[in-house]
Amino acid sequence: MDEIIAKIDDPEMRSQIDKLVPFHGYLSTGAFIGLQMLQIATRLLDIKKGERIYVTSETYNCLPDPFQILHGSTIGNKGLKVLDYDKMAVTINKGAKPGQEYVEGVRIFLDPAKTIKYPVFHAWYMNQRKVPHEEAISELLKAGEDVYTWEYVEVQVPVKAKKDVAICQICGESFVKKDEEEICRGCAQEKNRK
Repeated sequence: MDEIIAKIDDPEMRSQIDKLVPFHGYLSTGAFIGLQMLQIATRLLDIKKGERIYVTSETYNCLPDPFQILHGSTIGNKGLKVLDYDKMAVTINKGAKPGQEYVEGVRIFLDPAKTIKYPVFHAWYMNQRKVPHEEAISELLKAGEDVYTWEYVEVQVPVKAKKDVAICQICGESFVKKDEEEICRGCAQEKNRK
């Protein structure tokens, strides 16, 4: 993989990879796709270094990691939401101004109609055969943005609800309740399984 990384001319990308690898554990193809998607969104939305962004990833697999390590968009700070659709796609937007109901975002996806021009990478993407990360990333470097499709989208700004904390009637632990719940969701699920 070092040989592949050494071929990258862009010092910013190399710096990002240097931060990403220790976080992710290695440079996976999925994490590299996330990195390229982040670069596209940065250009399209004019995201400045250190600016807060919000990301909705459509897979848990590797793709969200660059957004976490390079922009601090995590599940814990509500900067990252994951919809488990198993799609190589993300929607990215900046924060809203007070009172704003919608913000402009961009949805980017890895487009199989475009990846077909890069047979080795396409074979990896469509899981047609085992392709080492080095080979897939090498083709992605050649392809650049050519394998992605994007569109601007309106993203609804979530309304921050007041937290209503209660004590669960079954386990005795505190939880944030929705509506008129008297038991936590964990106990409710356990109750439904019986």
